[in-house]
Amino acid sequence: MSTTPQSDADNEDISTVDLAESRADAHTSANVTHIMSQQQKSRRRLIGKDADPRTQPPSAGKSEEEELTKHDDSKGPIKLSHIYPIHAVSRGSILSRESTTPTPSFVGFRNLAMIVLAVSNLRLVIENYSKYGVLIRFARLGISQKDILYCIFLTATIPLHLFIAIVIERLVAIPTVNYVASLSEKEDKKRSTPKMERKGASILILRPKPKYMWRLIVLLHSINAMACLWVTTVVVYNSIYHPLIGTACEFHAVIVCLKVASFALTNRDLRESMLNSQPVPAIYNSAPYPKNLTLKNLSYFWWAPTLVYQPVYPRSPSFRPLFFVKRILEMVGLSFLIWFLSAQYAVPTLENSLVHFHSLQFMGIMERLMKLASISMAIWLAGFFCIFQSGLNALAEVMRFGDRAFYDDWWNSKSVGEYWRLWNKPVTNYFRRHIYVPLVRRGWKSATASVMVFFVSAVLHELVVGVPTHNVIGVAFSSMILQIPLMQVTAPLEKMHGPTSGIIGNCIFWFSFFIGQPLGVLLYYFAWNVSMSKVKMVES
Repeated sequence: MSTTPQSDADNEDISTVDLAESRADAHTSANVTHIMSQQQKSRRRLIGKDADPRTQPPSAGKSEEEELTKHDDSKGPIKLSHIYPIHAVSRGSILSRESTTPTPSFVGFRNLAMIVLAVSNLRLVIENYSKYGVLIRFARLGISQKDILYCIFLTATIPLHLFIAIVIERLVAIPTVNYVASLSEKEDKKRSTPKMERKGASILILRPKPKYMWRLIVLLHSINAMACLWVTTVVVYNSIYHPLIGTACEFHAVIVCLKVASFALTNRDLRESMLNSQPVPAIYNSAPYPKNLTLKNLSYFWWAPTLVYQPVYPRSPSFRPLFFVKRILEMVGLSFLIWFLSAQYAVPTLENSLVHFHSLQFMGIMERLMKLASISMAIWLAGFFCIFQSGLNALAEVMRFGDRAFYDDWWNSKSVGEYWRLWNKPVTNYFRRHIYVPLVRRGWKSATASVMVFFVSAVLHELVVGVPTHNVIGVAFSSMILQIPLMQVTAPLEKMHGPTSGIIGNCIFWFSFFIGQPLGVLLYYFAWNVSMSKVKMVES
């Protein structure tokens, strides 16, 4: 009876003792924590911010501490003295390959490059203004009335070749449809004939190769496309003086010529698919051959921002007026910028280069080339954005053209070949579909087909540049042909994996681009002035 209360009292005393001990332990641990925090603060003051684990990544701080403890088994007081080991771990420099840290960011150098570029160009602006003042004038840019009349004539007549192409296709579509209808009637009769009669008089129906009129059609389409280029080239070379007007007319003729060829080749394959009962892409089901041969369909292709003909294109859901207005304003602003840079900076540089060309002063030509390079690059980039981003998007919005991948990130190209595949997607898609792939299917090697693509492109570049300047000297042609060995040199860099391979290839691309553009401009400007001075002497 008396043992129970005694045990309770003992338990009560024990619990009291435990509580007191726990309070003492808590007090002791609090004091220890306070002392450790004071030591950490003093260590930070002595060693610096690097000792604070809050200013370092958790993993990095932990590994550093582990490395230090591996090399130094000393306790805390040594770390607070002058014998603390600063150099305890083997590490490489941050810009060397032996560095164990991640690849550093070069944003600071990019900012420095932008500041240097801005200051350098500002110096050129001040120098140009002090020498020439304001050169731009709101006039007709020296364009004669004769050039304007010829430009209007060519602008009105060049699109007629597209309508000639649809007339040719309709001529061949009529017998093709009749032939397919006769084949279907024969097949129906064959099915309706009893088996006994069919054995006695079997009818062998073979789908022939549809070539009975195609040579004539190919000849007519070829004459039509070449006539578009030939007439425009003759008029521009002999009758249009201003290079800007001549370039616009020649560029328009090249576009229509390529569209005529695409229209003919695509309809030829659609015709063959219908004759041989071959499937066509599902997107064409809403306009099968020959229902696609309408003026509405052709007019859409005429204005669509593409060089490749399709009976049906992906369409955007609706027209956005605000988007269209923004693109138009961008075009106007960029066109004014191009005109200002050309008149205020490019023209004086080109005029001053004539003296060095006449006297063949190599250093003077190189100085003019370097000075023109930055201006040429600014004009080219503004023109690229004006045409491919603003102009084609505005046209696509009006036409509700859905596929607007007019370019990819060509500025990050690791090789020259990658640049040509990315920067102008309408032309790239055209040459790949109508030249490269058909040649490869016929047994050509890939490299040989690529050479043919660049040969055709070189001829067109010479027409667009050489004819308006009245100097078909082959500079534009040669510059395109020289892209082939340059592509071969930089192609291995595109396949390499590493931090430097892409940088080297991109620098080679930009350097060739930075020097090639102004060099071509200088040569054609000099040739144009020489030819024009001869013409003026003969007339006088």
